[in-house]
Amino acid sequence: MKRIRTRPGAGPEAFDALVEAHLGDVHRYLVYLTGDRSLAEDLTSDAFERAWKQRDRFDPRRAGPRSWLLTIARSCALDHLRAERRRGARERLAAQREPARAAEDAAGLCDGYSAALEAGLRRLSAADREVIALRVLLELDAGEAARLLEITATACTTRLSRALARLAAEVESHEHV
Repeated sequence: MKRIRTRPGAGPEAFDALVEAHLGDVHRYLVYLTGDRSLAEDLTSDAFERAWKQRDRFDPRRAGPRSWLLTIARSCALDHLRAERRRGARERLAAQREPARAAEDAAGLCDGYSAALEAGLRRLSAADREVIALRVLLELDAGEAARLLEITATACTTRLSRALARLAAEVESHEHV
């Protein structure tokens, strides 16, 4: 393992070296922690984004660069899990309060769209439909949607890309039925 002699707050070159030296460790840790490679990629990106923003706060007396990055990565993962739990709780509460209205809303979700697109949207997860609704239907920019989703703009863009790919696959599979 390479040792980083400069502190992360020393400048872009030092930070690039830090990323190169520890990217694999941070990603592997997040894969293990979450059990999901795609999510781990998003969280790795978030962790290094946070590290860049916090690089001036790095204190080598408290931890080495690798430990510092893993602490940030853990924080990103916990924040994500908490946000997912809150979102799930909100979805369950909404479903309990208004089951009839939820069914009506779902029925009107795809008015004017093809049957294949409607079927594809219905088979997506709530999280996929949410990011598509915010970015595509409501035309929010990545920053606005990210704030609503309580994630970074980078993670929002990645989530949208993956949701659209899943939607395309669903539409294609429906058209071949």
